Order: sequence, then C-alpha cells, then structure tokens
Amino acid sequence: MTETSTDWKALEAQYYVQCFNRSPVIIVRGDGTKVWDDDGREYLDFTAGIAVNALGHANQEVADAVAQQARTLVHTSNLFYTTPQLELAKLLLDQSCLSRIFYVNSGGEATETAVKTARKYGQLHLDGAFEVVTTNRGFHGRSLAMTAATGTPAYQEAFQPMPEGFAQVEYNNIEALQAAISANTCAVMIEVVQAEGGVYVANPQYLSAARSLCDERNILMILDEVQTGIGRLGTFYGYESFDVEPDMISLAKGLGGGLPIGATLMKEHCSVLRPGDHGSTFSGNPLVCAAANVVVRNVSETAFLESVKTKGNLLQEGIESLRSTGKVVDVRGMGLLLGFQLNAVEIADALIDQARQRGLLIIKVSADTVRLVPPLTVSESEIGEAVDIIRNALNAM
Repeated sequence: MTETSTDWKALEAQYYVQCFNRSPVIIVRGDGTKVWDDDGREYLDFTAGIAVNALGHANQEVADAVAQQARTLVHTSNLFYTTPQLELAKLLLDQSCLSRIFYVNSGGEATETAVKTARKYGQLHLDGAFEVVTTNRGFHGRSLAMTAATGTPAYQEAFQPMPEGFAQVEYNNIEALQAAISANTCAVMIEVVQAEGGVYVANPQYLSAARSLCDERNILMILDEVQTGIGRLGTFYGYESFDVEPDMISLAKGLGGGLPIGATLMKEHCSVLRPGDHGSTFSGNPLVCAAANVVVRNVSETAFLESVKTKGNLLQEGIESLRSTGKVVDVRGMGLLLGFQLNAVEIADALIDQARQRGLLIIKVSADTVRLVPPLTVSESEIGEAVDIIRNALNAM
C-alpha cells in the first residue's frame, strides 16, 4: 500500500459519514470492464458501480457527448424547455407501453415519484385510497418513505416510526397479495427481479396474476425497474421479459451510463401530477440527458440486447459449473444480473476478498449471496476470466 492510498483512507475515516463498508481499493481509472487502483493494479470490474456503468467505464461516446454538452449548456431547471431532455423522453417512451415521463436524480426518487403519483390517483379515483402494497425482500430506496416501502425490517429499525401507507407481503405469492389489498390500496409495487433482496426472479404467472388483480380492483401496478431496466435482463425494459404491462415504472442506475439520472414512466390515465404537486431542481438537466441519450440509443439496438442475453447465459452457465466446488448452493438471475448463494456467510466474505486479490471486483447482495452485474459491454472472454478467478478462489479456500 502506498503512502498516498493510506492518506486517502485516513481522509475518508476523518471526514466521511461512516455508513459504507468500503473495499480497500482506491480506484483512479477505468476503461470498459477494467479499472485500476492508485498502485496501478488492474481489476476486472463485475460491479459496474452497482449496475450503473451500462456501457462500461470511460465510454468514448458518452464522454464526447458529456464534454460537448458541458461546453454548451449544463443546467437551466425545468422552468425552461431543453432539447436533450425531450429527445430522451421520446427515445424512452416510444419503445415502451407508457406515455409520460418525469425525470429525477436517483432510483429512490423515481420510486418516490411513482408512490406520490399513485397516492394522488387514489385521492382522485379511489375515494382517497393511499396504501401501496410491496413485497418482502423488496428494495425501493433510502428516503424515509421508500425505507418504509422496502420489505426488509433491518433497514427500518433505526428510523422508527416508519411513515404509514405501506404493507409488505410474500414475493411470488399471489394469494398473499390478494389478501393484502383493501379499500385503502391505491397500488402495488413489485420488482421483476429483486436485485438488492438477493436476486430473486419473479414468476411470470405471478406478475400476470398481479396485473389482473390490479385491473379488477382498479389500482395501479408499479414495477420498480431501477436495476432491471436499460437492457440489464436482455430486454430494454425488464417487464418485456415477462409479457406484462405496468401502469408505471421507475428507472435509474444504468440510464445515465454513470451520471446520476432517474425517471418515472407512466401511462396516460395515471399522469395526475400538476404544477405544484412535485418537482426537482436538477432533474433531467441537459448534461445527464446527453449521456443518457447515448446509453439508450446503444442499448436499444436489437443486436446489443441479444448480446446481453447471450453473455448472460454464458455467465450463468459458468457460475452453475461452480456447484462442483461444493460451495455454491444456488444460482439466480436473468441476463447480466446474477446472484449466487454460498454455503456459508464466511465463504461469501472470503470469496470477495480472494477474488479481489486475484484481480476481480465483486460484491455481496446479502449475507451469503454474491451479485454479478458487469457492464453490458463485457466481453465473453472477460466472463470466462471472471468465472475462472471465482473457481480458483473457491477451490483455494
């Protein structure tokens, strides 16, 4: 460890709020699927900024678009029209089942916007219904309201009392969902793949039944696509992989290719927000939209999405082969969103450390489960290299 890296870590310890368990790596440069630390050591990055860097690190097209936009116009607020924002709206909506968009800066804000919209819809059309039903293990953001929406009690305990208006039920259990819906319910909010909850995939029949249930009760179906949208599952929107149409979706993570942008997309009938109901100073500014336009144009290509499916299958096959080590007990996911469960928490912790020492960055998603979310531009050879590193690390334990 260099003196410089020791200084940076000491600086973090002195000044930063201590709410992150950081990997002992100071990343200073990236290119594609690779990053380098301050000692010049190279790593394969299968975290992609937690599924954010869709086109990889330092993508030239994104960099050029951002540089050009930064020299032209960075921010005006939403009190004026700007062209990159409206170009992106057309790109996103024209390939969706949705009609309207509201930009935000993060995934938590996108889900918060969806819930606010659903509550106003309930006020207008459901006799004041305000409750949103979510699922256990679900994750919808870190704001106080979205912490209440998140189905993980451990995230809530330190911040009681939680805001009212949310109920959690078992994931993939349509009977539990049906039983939870009452006259107070205005919407249900579900992830098509529970990414933060451990990479659990929704049963297509469950989502179809949930859609029918929402139609029967005249309530809204919100799909949280913060992590599953923008090509991550091999379709541009995750809901396309399940043949179901939501009333609203939330997007973020991969949308900006590394820049902070989120969005809530909705059908016309639930576009109920009016001036004064909601807002955001920075959202949809020209700079982040310039980056997002590049991401969306690239990821939307049929060949690109097919490559994600192909590489996702290759990655899943590779991780499935690691069951032979006796340490991998389950493999879950779709596309390039994959989780694999180890037979002990200690094994998962050790694997993160051993993989890093061998030049691969991976992250846990729960106590005993590791998540793999490489850039969508990862190569097949890099997938093979990553699987080999994980195999060697497991065998060495």
